[in-house]
Amino acid sequence: MKAIGARRTKALNLGCHLIANDNSGARIVKIVSVKRGKSRKGKQIAAGVADWVKVSVRVGLPDMKGKVFDAVVIRQKKPYRRLTGERICFADNAVALLKDDKGNPKGTQIKGVVAREVLERWAQVAKIAQGVY
Repeated sequence: MKAIGARRTKALNLGCHLIANDNSGARIVKIVSVKRGKSRKGKQIAAGVADWVKVSVRVGLPDMKGKVFDAVVIRQKKPYRRLTGERICFADNAVALLKDDKGNPKGTQIKGVVAREVLERWAQVAKIAQGVY
């Protein structure tokens, strides 16, 4: 994966419930695993903004409920530091679902803003967002 310009604090553990902020049909999802993630031996892996995660749909359309999808974390509540020195945090934890591993989003629009780090790594996802912060 491409490097991003921030020292991200990884604040989203496995089992964490997040808001699916696109119009794919899912409303609330649960993190199942982190794709291409690294951690120390014996330590549970966590996800941060712009990470690629596997999620299970908990609340949403009946045909999507219980299914597992790839997703990208677009916002996190925990503050993280950019290389310019500023600290960034958002009001909620949110993801956008992906339809394939190339980074194409499942929905056609994302409600709200996405982090700039998502734009650096997942340009197709940031393109359908209302704004980049």
